[in-house]
Amino acid sequence: MSSTIDNDSVDTVIVDDVVRQRRGRGGRLYHGETAVDFYGRRWWGLGISGLLLLISLGSIIFSGLNLSLDFKGGVSWEVPSKDLSEADARAVLTDNGIDGATAKVQVLTNADTGLRTLEVQVGEQTDAVRQKVQQAFATKVGASIDDVSTNSVSSTWGKTITDKAVRALIVFTVLVAAFIAWRLEWRMAGAAIAAMLHDVLLSVGVYSLLGFEVTPATVVAFLTILGFSLYDTIVVFDKVQENQRRYSGSRIPYADVLNVSMNQVLMRSLNTTLAAVLPVLSLLVLGSGIMGAVSLRHFALALLVGLLTGAYSSIFIASPLVAIAKEREPRYAPLRGRHASGAELERLVHGAMPSSRREARQKVAESSDTIAVSAALTPEEVLSHSPRPRKKKRRT
Repeated sequence: MSSTIDNDSVDTVIVDDVVRQRRGRGGRLYHGETAVDFYGRRWWGLGISGLLLLISLGSIIFSGLNLSLDFKGGVSWEVPSKDLSEADARAVLTDNGIDGATAKVQVLTNADTGLRTLEVQVGEQTDAVRQKVQQAFATKVGASIDDVSTNSVSSTWGKTITDKAVRALIVFTVLVAAFIAWRLEWRMAGAAIAAMLHDVLLSVGVYSLLGFEVTPATVVAFLTILGFSLYDTIVVFDKVQENQRRYSGSRIPYADVLNVSMNQVLMRSLNTTLAAVLPVLSLLVLGSGIMGAVSLRHFALALLVGLLTGAYSSIFIASPLVAIAKEREPRYAPLRGRHASGAELERLVHGAMPSSRREARQKVAESSDTIAVSAALTPEEVLSHSPRPRKKKRRT
């Protein structure tokens, strides 16, 4: 009877393996049947992130950020003209006592009307100088002074906005860390915050390396990045905690709990990222590139960078950090350095328990030995046996 049960279980495993092999890698990914050893590759992910963070921090320290007028303060003029070039605009500034070489000149084109406008930005100037340059631009392009718009922002206002943004980020980080520690555990809270800061630093580093302008829309996009990064990380951590309770009665390394959880939610994380990236790409390509909505460019670009880094950090930053911290617990410390891979990991991902798996292997081995011994004997040898010794009768 036991051999029949063992044979049925072996046949079921063989059929499942054949079905999974026929599906291919894409099919296994779609059905959540991957068996990727994320834990075994943890140092690759952490090493790559460490290198990128060093590059980002170096660029931020030595090159700085290309802050917009709203943060650093200054004066801007918007001059509508079809013929005014950047060199002509810088010459107008130089003629009025302003260093035109350091001015920021940007050409804007309205996709609907085809109107071409030059936006010229310089540092803080007095009202008299601002109005004088406004009149000079109007004379240069042959337009009315009212057609040349001007805007002035104080550096004090920009500093105030920056300080408020930093304070809001600190308060947000503390509240989120407290909530995650209460809902999950403090190790996961620390790893989630580390992954979130990793995403922000990488996104800011990309802006510094490529010289993109940081505007208020960019700051709003960075705050949106924080929300997405935390969401994707919490999805992974929630599954990790669920499997941690599931395997609470088994002696299993924490690395296996992590690998099983990440493989089970891998497709969900990819779908979430893809669903978020597609609208952002439409904003960047259609809105900014084709329709000429330049104001969307700063927001969409920061979102795109943040979404990609957020999906990466939840898998290769947050989860390995939790594993490193959890493996120091007395429950998991004796099992540190051991984890399943290959077919054994695949069985765990598909719901097998470690203890029952070992018992199944033992039963299959025992049944195989029994079958092999039976096959080596002839029917006569199996049925024949030595006669029992007769009991001697006692003589009275």
